[in-house]
Amino acid sequence: MLIGSIERASEHDFPGKRAVVLYVRGCNLRCSYCGYAGLLGSCDDRNGHGWAQAEDYLLKRLERLDGVVFSGGEPTLQEDLRHALERVKSMGLSTKLDTNGTQPEILRDLLTGDLVDYVAMDVKAPLENYANLVGRRIDVELIRTSIWVVKQSGIPHEFRTTVVPGLHTTRELKAISELIHGADRYVVQDFVSTNPLREELKGRPAFPNKPLEDIRAYVERRVRSYEIRHVDEARPMPVARRRMRSKPVAI
Repeated sequence: MLIGSIERASEHDFPGKRAVVLYVRGCNLRCSYCGYAGLLGSCDDRNGHGWAQAEDYLLKRLERLDGVVFSGGEPTLQEDLRHALERVKSMGLSTKLDTNGTQPEILRDLLTGDLVDYVAMDVKAPLENYANLVGRRIDVELIRTSIWVVKQSGIPHEFRTTVVPGLHTTRELKAISELIHGADRYVVQDFVSTNPLREELKGRPAFPNKPLEDIRAYVERRVRSYEIRHVDEARPMPVARRRMRSKPVAI
């Protein structure tokens, strides 16, 4: 396993757990708005930490940890992911897996093997628009299958979409809520434009909050919980100011 970085988890990374995030290297997608371009190389890239280093890091901090998040990049591309999950579980820690859902059979194997305590799957767009968002040709039936695998697993889960102005609409978010109908949670999260893969998206503000709130009732009829997740690093949408009309002056 090749790990690009090890970081303390935020409150959103693993709900209710004191955790760290292992960001693995290697991804099979090229989403234009991705803020983790440094992790997108091959899984064979030698620039990073090996599993032995990560395990040593965890063992030294066991008393201060409840869990470990495997994120990326795309963890299911790592051949020794199962071994790493087994080792973390043997330490008495909970595990969370972040995935793009392109490897449904690997995902099924992990979720049925009592190795994952929480799973978060990105759903980038409605299936008919997937290629435009992920920068690659992709068999969208793999995504559909992974959604089914996650929902049927009985494991606490969330599906999430990073919403980008100009790339997403509320109509598409409603379509995604139909696609994941019956899910535990649907999270729409801020786009952070500090270092996106596509340069022209740099500095673009986050999706405005009001339209995301406007679809709440629609989405909550399809999933058990709907969350709008804001992050401090996101650039807020500028507020348009109305021009004040000058009052006529009495003569």
